[in-house]
Amino acid sequence: MSKDLLNEIIQPENLVYKKTKLMTNNTLSYCPGCGHGTAHRLIMDVVEELDIWKDTIGVAPVGCSVLAYDFMNIDMQQAAHGRAPAVATGIKRCYPDKVVFTYQGDGDLAAIGTAETIHAINRGENIIIVFINNGIYGMTGGQMAPTTLPGMKSSTSPYGRDTEMMGNPLKMTELISALPGAYMVTRQAVHTPAHVRKAKRALKMAFKNQIEKKGGVSFVEIVSNCNSGWKMTPVHSNQWMVENMFPFYPLGDIKIDGEFVNK
Repeated sequence: MSKDLLNEIIQPENLVYKKTKLMTNNTLSYCPGCGHGTAHRLIMDVVEELDIWKDTIGVAPVGCSVLAYDFMNIDMQQAAHGRAPAVATGIKRCYPDKVVFTYQGDGDLAAIGTAETIHAINRGENIIIVFINNGIYGMTGGQMAPTTLPGMKSSTSPYGRDTEMMGNPLKMTELISALPGAYMVTRQAVHTPAHVRKAKRALKMAFKNQIEKKGGVSFVEIVSNCNSGWKMTPVHSNQWMVENMFPFYPLGDIKIDGEFVNK
């Protein structure tokens, strides 16, 4: 099909999908089926739609999330492992008119970065924290993470997580929701079109909260799969996530506008 004919067929009023200019042309290096790429796209969609790309700064630490600056065509700052909320705090305080977000995995945010996460939220820093929870250390070999489910196998829990020996998984979203500095707390997913739309609405609300200088942190957890770390096909990993991750990490809003959502 010629380019002219293609352009004639794809008119703006018929367009249902278009690559945002805020995603680079680099080929995504995430494992096929991973939710990171979709999460990247949603954040950049929101930044483009709100027309804040010149004023947005993202902070990505160590782990799979560190690759974000290869794909997000905005100002990005790398942080040491777990320190993204501290770095974001410094940026926001130096440049209060900028829109600042962190993009972190569960091994980063809920393990080595637990202190930075909790204290930044407790202080009510006016930043966004995007938390990708796939229940495992994805980049470094599939080790058990703080969010690994009871009985879930990993390279360091080959017989499944034994809670008597290894402790219980951390439900970070519920944990931080009790802090007074948590203005918005929600848990979403990106494995189906309907869930993608809900996740995008949540992210847009989080960015608007910061733009409008509403008090506190907007915290958006996205429960995702890690088909390579879980040793599953992409389809099977999504099924496993629905059957096992969602009952333990239920989706939905926990806190909106500083108030708990009645369920």
